[in-house]
Amino acid sequence: MADEAKSQKPKGKSQSGGRVTDLRERLLGFAAGCLKLGGRLARTTPGRYVAGQLMRSSASAGANYNEARGAESRADFVHKLQLALKEAKESQYWLMLVQRAELLPADSFGWHLAEADEIVRMLAKSVVTAKGSK
Repeated sequence: MADEAKSQKPKGKSQSGGRVTDLRERLLGFAAGCLKLGGRLARTTPGRYVAGQLMRSSASAGANYNEARGAESRADFVHKLQLALKEAKESQYWLMLVQRAELLPADSFGWHLAEADEIVRMLAKSVVTAKGSK
């Protein structure tokens, strides 16, 4: 199963002209973007709180996905994919909170919200597919 999980390279359409990219790269780029965003948020007390949560959850989504790629069994693969999805949804929440609380100008993190939505959709589809193929 580990070899099968490693050979799987889920792909998704990126926002940059429909180019197909590896989900692992998308998650890495998303986490890097959230780290930079967190640096800008951390200038106020509420911003520091949200920044820490956002940076942890976005990085964790990618780390859990990477772990899933080296899973020892199908059940382990599905479990780690579900963890990645959970963390991506959490990142999505923190970004919506940044928007609702107006912690940053809306045009400064629109990409992050859109990317979180796409990543959540891709991971959710991956979980459904992984659970369905036995």
